[in-house]
Amino acid sequence: MPQTFWQWIVLLLDEYGSLFIKGTVNTMIIAVSGTLIGFAIGLGVGVLRTVPVNKRDTPLKKALVKLMNFILAAYVEIFRGTPMIVQSMVIYYGLFGSVNISKMVAGVFIVSINTGSYMAEIVRGGILSVDYGQSEGALSIGMNHFQTMRYVVLPQAIRNIMPSIGNEFVVNIKDSSVLSVISVFELFFAGKSASGTYWRYFEVYTIIAVIYFILTFGVTRLLRLAERRMDGPGSFTVTGSQTDSRSVIKVKK
Repeated sequence: MPQTFWQWIVLLLDEYGSLFIKGTVNTMIIAVSGTLIGFAIGLGVGVLRTVPVNKRDTPLKKALVKLMNFILAAYVEIFRGTPMIVQSMVIYYGLFGSVNISKMVAGVFIVSINTGSYMAEIVRGGILSVDYGQSEGALSIGMNHFQTMRYVVLPQAIRNIMPSIGNEFVVNIKDSSVLSVISVFELFFAGKSASGTYWRYFEVYTIIAVIYFILTFGVTRLLRLAERRMDGPGSFTVTGSQTDSRSVIKVKK
């Protein structure tokens, strides 16, 4: 049997390497799927919660918008105000208790609706960060609320909230570990399975911690690279004509 820390690390990687890889792959599937679906949910909720109500609107529309805002606000507050580990137990053993559903599918569902509640507030904040004059301009040329969101506000808002979206992705990589309470086979659950054979918890969870760090560090760097590419080049060339002459202007960012 191994005698030192590093010998145990080598042995555990040799015997359970495939287990760690499978857990890592499942963790990334859950994190990516949960973030994308959660972003879609948050985008819809964020847009709906910014639907304007005018004095000229009918009482029915005002009542429907008020009811919709109440339901969406309740969803956001409930899922942001309770731990995801508790949500996992309630949803899996309660909502899905009588349904034969894959644990992975249940895990993605839980992460998605939890992420959606946070994304909803992130998107709403991004929408509010765009100057209101642009929305007024779009409405003045005949666009409705959803056209204004699609063509004018959301392209700018999404760029503004990219760091927050990336942060949610990183959080989901780590928070997927709570799904081990419903036996979803992700990275943390793989560690629980591997540590029970030799009772070497310190060595096993050191390996798990290093894998989590590699995942989050790598994703963070890729997201920062994507943000820089969205910013565009450091300078722009603006060309135009005035009378019969041409002018070239360098604009430094």
